Amino acid sequence: MSDRTMARQVLLFIWFLSLSSALGQVSYSIPEEMAKGSLVGGIAQDLGLDLKRLKSGKARIYTGDSAEYIELNKERGVLLIKERIDREALCGQTTPCALHFQIILENPMEFYSVNVEVLDINDNAPFFEKNKIIFRISESASIGTKFTIEPARDLDVGINGLQTYTLKPTDNFALKFKSQPVGGQNVEMILQKPLDREKQDDMSLTLTVIDGGDPQMSGNIQINIIVLDVNDNAPVFTQSVYKTAVTENSPKGTIVTTVSASDPDQGVNGEIIYSITNTLDKVRDIFEINETDGKVRLIGLVDYEQARHFEIRVQASDHGGFTDSCKIIVDAIDINDNKPVINIMSKTNLIAENSASETVVTMINVQDLDSGENGKVQCSVNENIPFTLKSTNANFFSLVTDGDLDRERESEYNISVTCADEGVPSLSSSVILSLQISDVNDNAPVFDKSSYEASVQENNTPGLSIFTVRARDADFNQNARVSYILEDSSVNGVPVSSLVSVSADSGVIHAVRSFDYEQIKDFQFRVKAQDGGSPPHSSNVSVKIMIQDQNDNAPQVLYPVQSGASVVAEIVPRSADVGYLVTKVVAVDVDSGQNAWLSYKLQKATDRALFEVGLQNGEIRTVRQVTDKDAVKQRLTVVVEDNGQPSRSATVNVNVAVADSFPEVLSEFTDFPHDKDYNDNLTFYLVLALAVVSFLFIVSIIAILSVKCYRWRRERMFYKSGANLPVIPYYPPLYADVGCTGTLQHVYNYEVCRTTDSRKSDLKYGRPCSESIISLDSSGTQTLTHAQRGKLINDEFDDQVRFFKTNFMQYLKHMSVTKLKVYHFYVFCSSSDWTHSAAVGQYVSLESRSARETEAESTV
Repeated sequence: MSDRTMARQVLLFIWFLSLSSALGQVSYSIPEEMAKGSLVGGIAQDLGLDLKRLKSGKARIYTGDSAEYIELNKERGVLLIKERIDREALCGQTTPCALHFQIILENPMEFYSVNVEVLDINDNAPFFEKNKIIFRISESASIGTKFTIEPARDLDVGINGLQTYTLKPTDNFALKFKSQPVGGQNVEMILQKPLDREKQDDMSLTLTVIDGGDPQMSGNIQINIIVLDVNDNAPVFTQSVYKTAVTENSPKGTIVTTVSASDPDQGVNGEIIYSITNTLDKVRDIFEINETDGKVRLIGLVDYEQARHFEIRVQASDHGGFTDSCKIIVDAIDINDNKPVINIMSKTNLIAENSASETVVTMINVQDLDSGENGKVQCSVNENIPFTLKSTNANFFSLVTDGDLDRERESEYNISVTCADEGVPSLSSSVILSLQISDVNDNAPVFDKSSYEASVQENNTPGLSIFTVRARDADFNQNARVSYILEDSSVNGVPVSSLVSVSADSGVIHAVRSFDYEQIKDFQFRVKAQDGGSPPHSSNVSVKIMIQDQNDNAPQVLYPVQSGASVVAEIVPRSADVGYLVTKVVAVDVDSGQNAWLSYKLQKATDRALFEVGLQNGEIRTVRQVTDKDAVKQRLTVVVEDNGQPSRSATVNVNVAVADSFPEVLSEFTDFPHDKDYNDNLTFYLVLALAVVSFLFIVSIIAILSVKCYRWRRERMFYKSGANLPVIPYYPPLYADVGCTGTLQHVYNYEVCRTTDSRKSDLKYGRPCSESIISLDSSGTQTLTHAQRGKLINDEFDDQVRFFKTNFMQYLKHMSVTKLKVYHFYVFCSSSDWTHSAAVGQYVSLESRSARETEAESTV
């Protein structure tokens, strides 16, 4: 390659670089036939890109449907030759010859246009299409007669194309050639010396063609001249240039135009033959001419997108060898026969539902080979989707988001992209883009109910499945995987986790232990539902468990109190009328509902005709008049039964004394038989108890004597100083009449109402002891006469009663009795002196475990 050619290429390269900078593109110029791997240009530097951007953006070359001759080296940021480039095969005679492609980058999506001009090198020698040319020339041909020669072909262009022709020898003919304005060359051989067939009837000439490359290349053809006899007129066309137009896709056989030439000769010398002489293009494949009439018709397909103009060279020759030539210029008329072609340059199949607005999803290139209005394209997408098309450049579109995405509302979109040209009629193409919306953890689990209630029977088996809570998450996959968690809380100071548990996967709530309705009737806790997203979302719900009661508790008898140490009897005077209230059986059932409804029945009685029991209230009353014939000792067995299924019951024995005097009662009740259900080893326990009681008796006697002496001294001090007396000490039960007389002369009954506030306590005088409960020593050592029981109380005893009432409250406070509500106490006095008296008794304190309060009673 000469220095002049190199300078031209450098200048052309600089011009393209300046032009590309103005257009926002990058252009390079390279010679054809470069070896594989040759450097085209530093694309990264020219685009101002970092090599890291090329790698992270997955840079690649997009050429559409064209062959890929250039490759991108992302490591070096340069363009290299991938395949050998033959300019003649790529562009033919078209100049300039260029490769057009785009460089695509992702994350974010970008593209750049690159033009690479392929420069021609002189790699093809000129050649003639035929092996030789034969002319039949009349000897009468005049000087200056022109003989048209089919020009040679050179696949190279520009300076490397055809430049000059030489003809040897030049005795009779000279060579003339000139370039045509619309391309090609007109080569003519001019007769400059008359022919003489008699001297030489044929000639052989050599026509050489030389191109302008460096080094120059050439080709030649042999011309044979046959000298004919006289034919002194040549054909002449009526026009040197014919112009016409034909619509593309016209059917074969369509007549394009008709040429006409005339020859004044007659006979055979005047017959004209028409022929097409084009050699460098495909005109002969598309057009043909009738040899006799000069009509030019289509034999191939006219495609405006491949060729917009045709130049047909027509030659008219007679049989004498004279010729004339003309040109036919045919313009192709475009019709809208090409649909837009949609090319997906880059595509994303998955997009997150929280993607920002105008996020690029797909980049599209649209090509329409038509021209004018037929080649203008408009693209659109289907309606009611959060996507739109934006035109980033001519024939380039970007599909971007145009609204909020919600996978729970729509998890997949089939986007129809339609591109239509503006031709008449309009042609369109469409493509379906499938786009998946990936899930983001933007929804919290939601329970089926705002709160839950469930019930379970008490005494359940630990591990019992109570019920199931369920929550649903509108997200997908891991983000929708719900786990159930029992929130920490306490029920009556006990962690809720010790009562119930929840399955993390299924939400099934299990009982951890067996429930007791009497301990806990219901409880509440909260369950949290948490999804598997990151970060996780959660919600909670309130759960209430109600314990259902079972009849698992038998009634408990509060009164009368059953004691094996002494016999307690209710006294019924013989003068009692019908309906006399003997006593009342008081019982409770810690169950609830109908399981706690109690009924009372008289199971056994010494005389069933004398007493009856209230079914609902447990009151024992007489049903007839008591007579002297009725036995003193009456034993009743009362059954207390609840209303549960199955029902439970308890029995209580009530001893009733039918008598008017205390000694009579005492003498009779010493003979009450003991229960028969003692074990055989009871004797051993009785002996042991007797020894213990004897020991305690001796100790008690000593303690009582000491206390009495102390009280006597305090009392004397009280009468002298008026101070408060000391607190009355507590004496053990079953010890009465500790004075020296051995008799009980006075018996009185008092009721004490005691509260936690001593200011609200009260003491009142009760009925005579003959109408109340009495406590008798089973040993039978105590005796009272009827006359002694009826003796009136003297004035001195009244003072002592007032004294006792004043100090008994202090006694209760000293004993820390705060839960007792009612006291019954009995005072037995053996003399008028208070120092020889004793308060003996016992109390029972009972608290109701149910909503009902039961009166607590005590015998003192």
